[in-house]
Amino acid sequence: MTKERVLIVDDDPTVRKVLARVVERSGLEVCVAASGEEALSLLSGGNGFDLVLLDIMLGGMDGFQVVQKLRSAKNDIPIMILSARAEEDNTLYGLELGADDYIAKPFNPVVLAAKVKALIRRNKSVQQNAQAQAAGPFVYHNDTMRLEKNGVEIPLSSKENIMMKLFLDHPGEVFTKEQLYRHVWGDVIVDGNAVMVYISHLRAKIEENPKNPRFLRTVWGLGYQFNPEGGEDNPSA
Repeated sequence: MTKERVLIVDDDPTVRKVLARVVERSGLEVCVAASGEEALSLLSGGNGFDLVLLDIMLGGMDGFQVVQKLRSAKNDIPIMILSARAEEDNTLYGLELGADDYIAKPFNPVVLAAKVKALIRRNKSVQQNAQAQAAGPFVYHNDTMRLEKNGVEIPLSSKENIMMKLFLDHPGEVFTKEQLYRHVWGDVIVDGNAVMVYISHLRAKIEENPKNPRFLRTVWGLGYQFNPEGGEDNPSA
């Protein structure tokens, strides 16, 4: 069986070694890059990576720029960012740019390994369902993980894909922040900020007016609900 491949990007050689050791002990194959530029070069070379473990604070091109360039090139490889515990704003900014998950430094090796494997597993799970499904103006192609609205493709990141697929599979069902976080991030500790960031991402992409959503609506006091047929204007959403 071919091992999943992880690209580790960090400009500190000691940190690279620690990260590589943790990932390799999880049964994954590792490749390392010492800069954002080197990472983009490796990722553009068709090396078949399954995840990027990316430090934000790099010399030269920083991690934010790497995320931006990958997403603008429609590269939807799962990205997990590393940031210091005191850099919460950086973490949220990285998620807004299109990163899929994060872990704070210093990190617990067991938690890091579990999060890496879970993100790879969830991404592959989405890829393996090969049926297209239609819901209102939306068509989701499970084999290629592409979402269309009225025949026009809407690019989605890995995390956006997982969340949108959940809503498409359960139209009309209300999901709490806790449920969304467990399903999309695989954690029991709820990060409400991350959930809200990704709800905002999806609304910006699927709604005509994201500030007045008709498809992905807030059910106040409960959570979020997807109505593929659209609803009446909802100024309080």
